[in-house]
Amino acid sequence: MIAFIGLGNVGDKYKETKHNAGFWVIDEMAKRNNVSFKPGKGDYVIAAKTNKFFLVKPTSGMNRSGNAVKQIIDSKKLLAEQICIIVDDVDLPLGKIRIKPKGGDGSHRGLENIIYTLRTDRFPRLRYGIGTDEHAACRKLCVEAV
Repeated sequence: MIAFIGLGNVGDKYKETKHNAGFWVIDEMAKRNNVSFKPGKGDYVIAAKTNKFFLVKPTSGMNRSGNAVKQIIDSKKLLAEQICIIVDDVDLPLGKIRIKPKGGDGSHRGLENIIYTLRTDRFPRLRYGIGTDEHAACRKLCVEAV
């Protein structure tokens, strides 16, 4: 089982901001798998079709995602290696994806909070490049990349 966890901020105010690229990817995965989000057992919403994988969006805010991720891990009895955190990365060119099995926070406050809360950096992460001011192109490429 693997949990794909996209980071972002909840609310219409943030919905279309590039910083929500993690939510965009998770939303597109949910659409393609024909699943809907439901409240989870903590500060997150969750969507699943099978018990092989599930999609998660923390509702606690980007920079306070650590507790929600820990709640998911505890609730589903997962190891840190069984999650994949999906985040935006302003240092990567638009649309470029970087996947790593572990590592530092790369100055991303959401990842920093997750690493602090879990007390480990040994979990996979997918960084999605948003390094441009062309927001419309960013959203289109983000959705197409999934």
